[in-house]
Amino acid sequence: MRLVLDYLEESTKRNKDKIAIIEESRKVSYEELEKKSKLVGTYLIDHLKINDPVIVFMDKGIETLEVFFGVLYAGGCYSLINPELPDSRLKIINEVLESKVVITNNEFYDKACELFESLNIIKIEDVLENTKKVDLEGLAKVRNQKVDLDPVYINFTSGSTGVPKGVVVGNRSIIDFIDIFTEEFNFNENDLIANQAPFDFDVSVKDIYSAMRVGATLVIVPKRLFSSPAELLDYLVDNQVTTMTWAVSALCLITTFHGLDYKVPTTVNKILFSGEVMPIKHLKMWMEKLPEAEFINVYGPTEITCNCTYYRIRRDVEYTELPIGKAFKNERILLLDSEDKEVTNVDSAGEICVAGSCLALGYYSNDEQTKKAFVQNPLNKKYNELIYRTGDLGKINSDGDLVFVGRKDFQIKYQGHRIELEEIDRQVMGVEGVRRVCTLFYEKKNRLYCFYVGDVTKETIVEDLRKNVPEYMIPSRFKQLDNFTLTKNGKIDRKVLMAMIEEGQA
Repeated sequence: MRLVLDYLEESTKRNKDKIAIIEESRKVSYEELEKKSKLVGTYLIDHLKINDPVIVFMDKGIETLEVFFGVLYAGGCYSLINPELPDSRLKIINEVLESKVVITNNEFYDKACELFESLNIIKIEDVLENTKKVDLEGLAKVRNQKVDLDPVYINFTSGSTGVPKGVVVGNRSIIDFIDIFTEEFNFNENDLIANQAPFDFDVSVKDIYSAMRVGATLVIVPKRLFSSPAELLDYLVDNQVTTMTWAVSALCLITTFHGLDYKVPTTVNKILFSGEVMPIKHLKMWMEKLPEAEFINVYGPTEITCNCTYYRIRRDVEYTELPIGKAFKNERILLLDSEDKEVTNVDSAGEICVAGSCLALGYYSNDEQTKKAFVQNPLNKKYNELIYRTGDLGKINSDGDLVFVGRKDFQIKYQGHRIELEEIDRQVMGVEGVRRVCTLFYEKKNRLYCFYVGDVTKETIVEDLRKNVPEYMIPSRFKQLDNFTLTKNGKIDRKVLMAMIEEGQA
């Protein structure tokens, strides 16, 4: 049996003095990280039962990781709840989790007391100050009760009913994925991994556990730097970062503001991007500035433990669309049509479905939604084989690679035609001067709205679109923006754009 804590302990044994985490001017070694995590675990043993969820009410940082691992040492699982979320949403998440324990810090203690007044609220500063000795016997007793299917974390995503869904991911899924992920892309102890993603977003899982597995150094990038591209690049350069596993929007933030003309992080040897379709013009900017680096497009929703496919970008190809590639080892990709039959024809679209031990354990305290998304493979009538229905549409191209073509819920019927909104976005992105774009369909008025960032007029975009798409795919409304509002996961916030439409601002 293996647990994710084995990653930390094995790296500590190999090189206890190695710096495990950098957070601005602060650093912690592997030995110190393991010790403090065990002290947190020692404190929590009497507060938790096996697999109890613990709310971690903190920003990302060194102490946050000590809490994560400490919760695991005590036998529980953690759920980082972003303190910046609206109070109403925080309370709903708490109702879903039914947690008894909240761990926070001095900064957010008062707010935690207001929101979680009936819970046991613990300050990490008090824990580390008052717990002087690791209870090795108690931690070993807990460890002996664990199995590799036990949950590690619960990350919340939006829910169609308005209640956030807590995706539960276990040890086996993380280990299965991270072992393959780090080997495939040659992560090693010399890497300095720049963490961009919030700790409640599954991109951070690749940062955290890849570093722990290979004994690399995790460089936590403060979130304030993402509003200052020059400072952000200074930070990457000063820390000699080698690896960036980032959301597309974070990479585009730098290129949109011409950050690479200011400074290039030349030590970077690999960039893995995900979350949205990468605009090809932005990818080219990065590739031109980092001619020796490897660029990989990775794809996958939270429910399959980070990613299920990958595609290495080739420098000798002029792309019109970026494939998401082929499945990782020990994962199977199925394309299913509306009748649950397998799609095998080239360039025919079907829903992307995933099988393998990468699958999450389901949604926490939400059996109904779990049964809708995690279903029996309709192609297998002989034994139990769960698949996850992503809701994403894909096709196989002539090279045998999977290509993302849109969401099922972004597929609309307009003027009698089936349209993928992402296809319109790709065409608009091809217009000289357009830097970002997002197209929405407003059903009440049966109109297509195109929001864009760039130095170009509506007339120019329409003129270019008329050369490439049917008239029915040309939006009737255009809105030029200075920039897009992003969600906490770094994606374009479509709710903000839809509100602009409803309020007559577009």
